[in-house]
Parts: sequence; structure tokens; C-alpha cells
Amino acid sequence: MTKTIELFNGRDLTGWEDHKNPHLWTVVDGMIVGTSEAGKMSNLSTQTQYGDFELTFEFNADAKVNSGVFLRVSDLDDEVHTGLEIQILDTYGKEPPLDKSDNGALYDMIAPSTNPLSPAGEWNRMRLRCEGSRVEVELNDVLVVEADLELFNTPGMNPDGTRNKFKYAWKTMPRMGHIGLQTHAGMGGLSDVKIRFRNLVVQTL
Repeated sequence: MTKTIELFNGRDLTGWEDHKNPHLWTVVDGMIVGTSEAGKMSNLSTQTQYGDFELTFEFNADAKVNSGVFLRVSDLDDEVHTGLEIQILDTYGKEPPLDKSDNGALYDMIAPSTNPLSPAGEWNRMRLRCEGSRVEVELNDVLVVEADLELFNTPGMNPDGTRNKFKYAWKTMPRMGHIGLQTHAGMGGLSDVKIRFRNLVVQTL
């Protein structure tokens, strides 16, 4: 039975936590706002864990932003290796072929097929779906990534033979975890670059 859950109440960060750098997150005018700080990465994570789900949200990013959304994080002390990161990066206008670190990528695993990103300062819509081993990324109504985690059966290696950063094989990782929002030093290490999120809704599958 499916269930629809609003992850953000529009007023405060009830249901979310960041035990590393909470000062980087605020709520402004019904938006969750993350601010970059040179040398720091911060994840604001849901207190609840989710398994099979579809997450929809909107984001609005400053120029030079470096951000992302984490899925199925199983260890909040090691989000980088135990969470699937969907990249949010200021790559507006970049033409294919795209990299595994460009906006919309399943970071370091699968590059997006195309780049329907809106310019910095405009709102974008994203739909992320996790169902079993299948992961989908849709940006502004365009499907840009389809992944099967069963194919990622070797730590540090992608099915296409390229290397990735992960010390675990995603085939063996838990299919349940936290959802996280990332703020990272902006491109070139910039501080005070902002990412804004709103209308975060999960539908369990």
C-alpha cells in the first residue's frame, strides 16, 4: 500500500537532522536553504529511513553550486560511501556526452543521458525513484538516469569498467536508508553559495 509523506512542513526542520554542520541549514520563506562553506560538506538527513519510494521536489541553485540529494544512506557517519548521491551542479548548457559528476548524475556511477537543467536562479523539478535494485532520475520531466544496482557487484568499480569512489559494492548494500540534502563548498571552493529546496514529497512503493 502506497503512502504519501510530506518531508518538509515549510516552517522548520522537524524530521531532519545534521549532526556535523547544522549551522549551514536554515528555513526561509517555505524553503530549506543550504549555504556552502569552504572546506566543509554537510548533509541534512531525514530521521526516518525509506526503502522503495519515489521522491519529488524542486530546487533552485545559485551559480557555481555544488550540491546533491542522497538516497538510502545506511550510515550517517559515512554518507559518502553508504548513500547514493544524485548530483546537483551548475552545469547549465553543457552538451552530451556528460560526465558522472554532472548535474543529474548518479554520482560517480552513471552519467546523465542529457542535460535539461534550467539556468542558475530558476526552479527545477526532480523525481527520484528507488524500487528494489532499480534507480531512476528524472529532471524537469526528462528521464536522465536508469540504473540497476545489481550490476554494481565490485567495490570501486562500475559495470562499464570505470572506477568509482565507493568502498562497497552497491549490489550488496542495504535497500533502506535516510534521504539527505547536501551542501558543499561551491565550484572552486566558494563559500556563501546557496541551494534551496521546496515541496519535498515521498511516496512509498
